[in-house]
Amino acid sequence: MNALAYREDHSIVLDKEYFNFAAAHFLIFADGEREPLHGHNYRAELELHAQLGDASLVADFLEVKPVFKAVCDELDHRTLIPIENPLLSVRPQKRAVEVAWKDDVFRFPSDDVVLIEGDNTSSENLAQHLCSRFLARLDQVNPTLKLERVVVTVSESPGQAARYARTWGPFPPVANS
Repeated sequence: MNALAYREDHSIVLDKEYFNFAAAHFLIFADGEREPLHGHNYRAELELHAQLGDASLVADFLEVKPVFKAVCDELDHRTLIPIENPLLSVRPQKRAVEVAWKDDVFRFPSDDVVLIEGDNTSSENLAQHLCSRFLARLDQVNPTLKLERVVVTVSESPGQAARYARTWGPFPPVANS
């Protein structure tokens, strides 16, 4: 038997067909240009890592699935707008959201828009958004769950995905070279 120390890691992966959302967006590229407004049929996946809890479970599937579905549903049939891009002017108004880029001006009904933290509505940022929203809702449902790592994957088309992971310490010290 190998005498090296090891750490056990338990996780659950939720990849349900109903973890999806259809949404419109556009990216602002590094050169400042904007791609046309378009949509995707996104699909999301959730992975939770934690020490085994009661009944040798990481988390109860029946408790976690509706929480993640709800955060996916928040983005469904919406236009996603980043609020931290310096090249965009985003002006929420009483019943509309006005978005300006150069000479282009979009005006969307407020109920049709989700404002996303970050500078773009990339799949990477959408995965981070879903993770943050999931964790906030999960804490309301199960505040005692002690997660060690959460990974959210967002696919904008089959075979093309981005991942965001949040990991809680303790972290080993970083060696100086």
